[in-house]
Amino acid sequence: MSTSHPTVEPPMTDAHPAEQVPRAVAGGLLMGLANLVPGISGGTMLLAAGVYEGFVDAVSEITTLKFKRSSLLLLGTIVLSATVAVILGAGMVKNLVVEQRWIMYSLFIGLTLGGVPLLWRLAKPAKPSFFVGAVVGLGVMIAMALLQPAQGSASSNPLSLGLAGVAGASAMILPGLSGGYLLLLMGQYIPILSGLSELKDALKAMDIAAIMDVGLSVIMPVGLGVVIGVVAVSNLVKWLLDHHRQLTLGLLMGLVLGAVFGLWPFQEILEPVFGETIIKGQVVTADNIAGFDREDYPTGFFTPTGMQAVGSLALMVVGYGITVLVAKFGGHQD
Repeated sequence: MSTSHPTVEPPMTDAHPAEQVPRAVAGGLLMGLANLVPGISGGTMLLAAGVYEGFVDAVSEITTLKFKRSSLLLLGTIVLSATVAVILGAGMVKNLVVEQRWIMYSLFIGLTLGGVPLLWRLAKPAKPSFFVGAVVGLGVMIAMALLQPAQGSASSNPLSLGLAGVAGASAMILPGLSGGYLLLLMGQYIPILSGLSELKDALKAMDIAAIMDVGLSVIMPVGLGVVIGVVAVSNLVKWLLDHHRQLTLGLLMGLVLGAVFGLWPFQEILEPVFGETIIKGQVVTADNIAGFDREDYPTGFFTPTGMQAVGSLALMVVGYGITVLVAKFGGHQD
């Protein structure tokens, strides 16, 4: 006995592939920006824009050597838009996260929670397996939040950067699980964003040597990892949605809800203490402290003022509203 399942958007057809381009552009831009910051899921943004399952299907088709015009157009538009967002937004987004952390994290919480009603619509009517998956996904995210290491505590090398690319791309496919958040957990968030910012500066200056240096040391290993992660996880998600849809949607719901646990907004930069080990395993001394940027400093929690607490809640509502508006733009109506 077969059952039909709701999809995120009407399937693209070769007859009218251009109809998906505006949604693909919006989803790609939001996905690119989302994967620059810890806590926001690129997959949630694709889901909100109405192109998530189309993106997963397109990657799966291409990796099995099925080249449909509509799939190529959708995938190409999303990838190009995401790339533009990453290159143009890396420096600005990094600085905002470093200097205005509580503001940005509050906004990120709202953006992330905006994926909850989208997943619920896909799952209705929810079955017991949906709730089992949600509990598992929530547990995974809570464990990750509790195990979160100090920012920048890991070293960077081609292998660790490649693995970070795989993890980041894998999370990019899964709504609720943030690529930037996993990079933060792995200690590769700042090194990768710094590399992207350096690449943008080198391109502006047409400094070939600098372009080659950052390209070989950062961009190439991360890029290779991203390709492997996108291909592997897209095919896995497609198979899971086809064969275990309720359980998979429940797992994604748990990831979305659990992502909030790692985004407590009231964090601030702390001045490093002599003898403390911070970014890249370096020990802070009187001789080298001047060489560290503020992005290298550790962070700690603080007690918010009443205005900050109210402002944080307001920003969460704004972030939630943005995702809902993108969902309406993507054609998600009750």
